[in-house]
Amino acid sequence: MSPPSSTDLKKTKSKKNKNHHYTDVHGLPCIEKIVASVDETPEAISTNISGTIPEWINGNFLRNGPGKFEIGNNKFNHWFDGMALLHQFKIAGGQVTYKSRFLGSDCYTANSENSRIVVSEFGTVAMPDPCKNFFQRFLSRFELPKASDNDNVSFVTYKGDYYVSTETNFMHKVDPETLETKEKVDWSKFIAVNGATAHPHTDPDGTTYNMGNSYSAKGAIYNIIRVPPTRTMPENPEETLEGATVVCSIPSVDKARPSYYHSFAMSENYVVFIEQPIKMDLLKIVTGKLRGKGISDGIYWDPKLETIFHLINKQTGKLNSVKYHAKALSTFHQINAWEEDGFLVMDLCAADDGKAINNYIVQNMRKSGEALDEVYNTMCRVFPRRFVLPLNVDKETPCGQNLNIRPDSTATATKTAKDKVFCTHEDLHDEELHTYGGLEFPQINYAKYNTKPYRYFYGCGFRHLVGDTLIKMDLQGKKMKVWEHPGLYPSEPVFVPLPGATEEDDGVIMSVVITPKKVSPP
Repeated sequence: MSPPSSTDLKKTKSKKNKNHHYTDVHGLPCIEKIVASVDETPEAISTNISGTIPEWINGNFLRNGPGKFEIGNNKFNHWFDGMALLHQFKIAGGQVTYKSRFLGSDCYTANSENSRIVVSEFGTVAMPDPCKNFFQRFLSRFELPKASDNDNVSFVTYKGDYYVSTETNFMHKVDPETLETKEKVDWSKFIAVNGATAHPHTDPDGTTYNMGNSYSAKGAIYNIIRVPPTRTMPENPEETLEGATVVCSIPSVDKARPSYYHSFAMSENYVVFIEQPIKMDLLKIVTGKLRGKGISDGIYWDPKLETIFHLINKQTGKLNSVKYHAKALSTFHQINAWEEDGFLVMDLCAADDGKAINNYIVQNMRKSGEALDEVYNTMCRVFPRRFVLPLNVDKETPCGQNLNIRPDSTATATKTAKDKVFCTHEDLHDEELHTYGGLEFPQINYAKYNTKPYRYFYGCGFRHLVGDTLIKMDLQGKKMKVWEHPGLYPSEPVFVPLPGATEEDDGVIMSVVITPKKVSPP
């Protein structure tokens, strides 16, 4: 694919307010095979190696994602709905074998046994059983939607065990060697939450933090979750989430319309929850089956709202009374956060619009020609940004002046009222990144630099609906290096450090690269 010109990618300001076109790109290649169903490969197969794999890389590279988009004559509507397919790339001695296996979830089993979609997903509503009579089918539309256990987002670890996760209250423990599904785990059996993110954070001692919502007559609540680093009973290998606790609960500003969040930020002493203007209309969601609509129909973007950063002390569970506000933005993935000289510095990938989540319907991803270009051009690009939050704000702090005194940052933080600070960001990139369509799926040298000052991060450039380049960003000078190859679409990069490395970027980037059409390797 020839990259769009930088002129095309920067045609945002003139068109944005007129007809919501953020870019003016033409000639995008069709990628419909990215959302084509595939078969599992449960027995390991050998692979052909192009180039050389460093001898020191040994282990299993585990990935997860949707792999089946049709059940019988039924089709899933959204990319996020496909049945979870687990992948293992076993690397040893410079060689790689591959295997894959569909997650043995309840919904996968029920769908397969009935040869139709039985469990509703994010963008797909399960239709009533055609074998029931009319009255039974009518009544079934009044049932509350049941949470899916289709854990197709990521691999995560708790207490040293491997799980696959999505954003409901269900995870599955899996065997990283065989990819077999071992056990279904329900968060709500351990703490009062109705779900948890698929992107937890882990402290150096193994303590894991996550977030999940709960709902009551008082409205929606955001909860900070802590899971201990080891089993409460070391001799019990069956233990899962025992010992998990809710550290802090935060009431939603709008009780019936809480914010959607995909992840959160964490520094050494704080969890940062970002209450963004991507909203969930709970009434629409609970009546979705009656109306024949998926959960996605109840998610919307409200640009009139500000974004709020909430700080929670990890040790005490206390919610900071100061709320840090910013203009409306959407963020799915944060890069890093740390504390320094009385400030909390938070880097994240963000956009000025939050409608993208509903654009990834399967129908859009199978488009071609001008129809595909139109989908891409109406999606806001995502860029890396930095916010600097002053931690020592009290009644003596003056209003109306920039509290960010860090000489190396153009971000601002201004106290506007009691317990309110309004923040503006600093761009962590120069104009060159516009040429590559922005950046998403950020990763760092997590083991050594998470919650600490850092220099490098990695991500995917987006000159298409999916990532089409790998990018290394150097925060010293905001320089970037790019890997690209026509027809190849890389996934989220993972940094693997060289054992004993002394430099932050001494290691390799690993990424699963998708080839919708057969192409010669680079």
